[in-house]
Amino acid sequence: MMLRLHVLALAALLCACSKQKEEPSPAAPPGAATAPQAQKKPIPVGLVIDVGGRGDHSFNDAALRGLELYAAGKRYEGGKYVDATPDEVRQTLPPHLTALASTIQPLPIKPMVLQSKAQEDYTPNLQLLVDQGAQLTVGNGYMLANAVRSAAQENPKANFLLIDSQVLDAQGKALKLPNVRTVLFKEQEGSFLVGALAGLVTKTNKVGFVGGIEVPLIQRFEVGYRAGVKTTNPQAAQGLLSVYTGSFNNMAAGKQVAQDLIAKGADILFHAAGADGIGVIQAVKEARAAGKAVYAIGVDSDQSHVAPDAILTSMMKHTDLAIYQAAKDLVDGKFSAGEQVLGLKENGVGMAEVRLDIAGKAEALQKVEALRQRIVSGQLVVPAVPADLATFQAAAP
Repeated sequence: MMLRLHVLALAALLCACSKQKEEPSPAAPPGAATAPQAQKKPIPVGLVIDVGGRGDHSFNDAALRGLELYAAGKRYEGGKYVDATPDEVRQTLPPHLTALASTIQPLPIKPMVLQSKAQEDYTPNLQLLVDQGAQLTVGNGYMLANAVRSAAQENPKANFLLIDSQVLDAQGKALKLPNVRTVLFKEQEGSFLVGALAGLVTKTNKVGFVGGIEVPLIQRFEVGYRAGVKTTNPQAAQGLLSVYTGSFNNMAAGKQVAQDLIAKGADILFHAAGADGIGVIQAVKEARAAGKAVYAIGVDSDQSHVAPDAILTSMMKHTDLAIYQAAKDLVDGKFSAGEQVLGLKENGVGMAEVRLDIAGKAEALQKVEALRQRIVSGQLVVPAVPADLATFQAAAP
């Protein structure tokens, strides 16, 4: 059953499911339709994270937050789970989404997490979680697409959630499976906002982008960022510096390329590079300590806590809320296969709070907000591929 696309906000997505009277999907396992209060034992929900691992403060930690903190109401601390408070949930939401805190309630689930040390671990890890009784198994990241396809076909009675990719057949074409939900994000829209801010804040008129592996997914971050800079500062857009590290788990590589971009005059660096991005942030932090007025822009999660004096903002991708919603649907007996595409309008992506006191902050944020509203209304369409960037024009706010 195809999921409804383009809801007004993710808050509506979270609330709507509790009001629907749908029958359970044929893919739902026995017992999935039982109401939360009737559950005698927690429902096992599994998550396979990619090679970036726990503690990347970015993509993987966002998925873990969705399963552990939001869905299970737990914090992972010292190798074990401890109860979390509603305030801890609230603190992870940006100001424009704090109203969602009241809709995120702990569910009767048991989180099961496996970290992949190499790509060869994806398929056996997914299978292990199914064998251990997971009624929903999450593959976190596009690199798990083939593994999720194989696991779903081998286990037709098990439910799967794939983040950041469609299921693809051997020829690379989209394949719909009756037991797989896929969630895609409009990364270009959130990246556009941080790019617009970077164009307004830069003093050198040189900004940079650091990507991980150069694939279409990561290119959407770069294209959106370039479009945002182009909208508010065409001069900076012309000289925008971009580099890819070729990995997502090499902090040293991220730090090295960031140092090079800073040496070339870039005073704002946006990364979409997983754990490599921690190296980017470290390079910016050290440059600031040496007296340079440079900033980093984080990704996927609000990374301000990594280096409070160095992070201008972050492009947030709410995989956490998508995973929570899937777990809630499972508990409510409403999990269904299909595809979700979440952008600014659906609160699937966004920009984290700007905590630093920068010159012209209020005016800059007003301009970025005006652009956000134009995207949400459909008046401004952000390009997602490099071929569309050359012809992209948007009037500055």
